[in-house]
Amino acid sequence: MSTKFKTLDDADVTGKRVLLRVDLNVPMKDGKVSDKTRLERIVPTIRELSDRHARVILLAHFGRPKGQPNPEMSLAPVAPVLSELLNKPVGFSDHTIGPVAAGIVEALRDGDVVLLENTRFHAGEEANEEGFVESLASLGDVFVNDAFSAAHRAHASTEGLARLLPSYAGRTMQAELEALEKGLGDPKRPVVAVVGGAKVSTKIDLLKNLVSRVDALVIGGGMANTFLAARGIDVGKSLCEHDLAETAKAIEAAAKASGCAIVLPVDAVIAREFKAGAASETVAVEAVPSDAMILDTGPDSVEAVNAWLDKAKTLVWNGPLGAFEIEPFDKATKTAARHAAELTKAGKLTSVAGGGDTVAALNQADVADDFTYVSTAGGAFLEWMEGKALPGVEVLKA
Repeated sequence: MSTKFKTLDDADVTGKRVLLRVDLNVPMKDGKVSDKTRLERIVPTIRELSDRHARVILLAHFGRPKGQPNPEMSLAPVAPVLSELLNKPVGFSDHTIGPVAAGIVEALRDGDVVLLENTRFHAGEEANEEGFVESLASLGDVFVNDAFSAAHRAHASTEGLARLLPSYAGRTMQAELEALEKGLGDPKRPVVAVVGGAKVSTKIDLLKNLVSRVDALVIGGGMANTFLAARGIDVGKSLCEHDLAETAKAIEAAAKASGCAIVLPVDAVIAREFKAGAASETVAVEAVPSDAMILDTGPDSVEAVNAWLDKAKTLVWNGPLGAFEIEPFDKATKTAARHAAELTKAGKLTSVAGGGDTVAALNQADVADDFTYVSTAGGAFLEWMEGKALPGVEVLKA
């Protein structure tokens, strides 16, 4: 991945109308924002543009309204929360394009901030339709994209606008791209990847890409069971995609060919039922009873993972090592995450993590703030790990 993309350092924004694409897909409860994390992340870019006397016009989607206005997916409730975080007024336009939106933008003064209604209320957004792109572009002089989480979509407000206006990465996007470059683009070696989660089928592209890019690939969660079964090990009633045995073998062969070590569990925490506080025991992976299921990686395996982390200079993490949502099956994930956090704090490791479950697991282990970078981008983070070009990033390249 090239790091040569244009940032706000390259932009002249004084007195300009800046269309700023942000991620406002925040959790809502009873019509109110229930978690401000994503909003807090975009504040520095909005504030910088406002302080530099730009007229800031926020563009974002919310939910999946399928190209039709839907009051339940209006961005109206977000404006007051942003206003509070920025400590200045944030206007709201209930139109995204057209005369009303144009009039509101026209009235802006240098430093003002306004939020336009959900871009996905128009079918032209997801279709990246030329007319819709032009209507949006007519409202601005400059385009800044600060929504890495939407960068894997070639939509009007993520990719189309960058073709019509001078375009730059916002500070959140810049931080994300720089962190990812350290993770897989041009990392310090050895590089260790930890990939967990339930199913191999959702991460085949990811695993295929990683074995050619990293020095060791730690596989955990339900995914590990599929690899163990492919090696002829009986995993009992564990979650396992037996039909992907050949895929698992092919990934192992590709890893061997490129000198990447595959690290699988040697012991496992098993139980007869999947519920909090279920009676559990630790056994070697070859000794899983036929009526039991593997619900976490065992302590010997975690020691092996931590030994790899001790050797590593760079860590890329996606997915938990066990059924972390339920005690005591959260132990492996927490232990390894805390070890990675300690190494990061000591300056020995660059740690980049991302994906919904991963963020939840790191928060549960109380170490999310200690990793070098934790991406909240979900799909975009995964596609980046798979080695795919992200349309919203490609158009920002210098």
